[in-house]
Amino acid sequence: MSNMRPVQIRLHSRYEGEDVLQEMQGEAVLKGPVLYVRYEEPQIGPEGGITRTTLKLGGQSIKIIRHGEVESEQTFELNRKLPGFYRSPYMSFALSTHTQELELSIQGLSARAAWSYDFYRFDEESGHFAISLHIQEEPIS
Repeated sequence: MSNMRPVQIRLHSRYEGEDVLQEMQGEAVLKGPVLYVRYEEPQIGPEGGITRTTLKLGGQSIKIIRHGEVESEQTFELNRKLPGFYRSPYMSFALSTHTQELELSIQGLSARAAWSYDFYRFDEESGHFAISLHIQEEPIS
């Protein structure tokens, strides 16, 4: 994707009383009404493999696509249960997400999103997540 601009990403997830806050640098481009954001996830685990994540934000839909050490796809749309998948060197499974809340606001290359969903692994509910995402375009120096 050409015309990518630098952005700051703040991702806060809550699951079963555990809070995780990640702050990353990435790049974004607006194509029509859809904002695409790419970033490398912080390396986790002894292998330290790289996972590149693409967020597709538009309309009332959020899609997360991961490539590299972890391969996965999740889509979030209000009041819909949607299929996805997860693959890593250690495990692989079909998943789905049922989104109960979703708010999305895009202004240029900046965006705010908040959503909560039930996570299903092999069609069995495995927990409830609440996510907030803030993407801020970095000023040109």
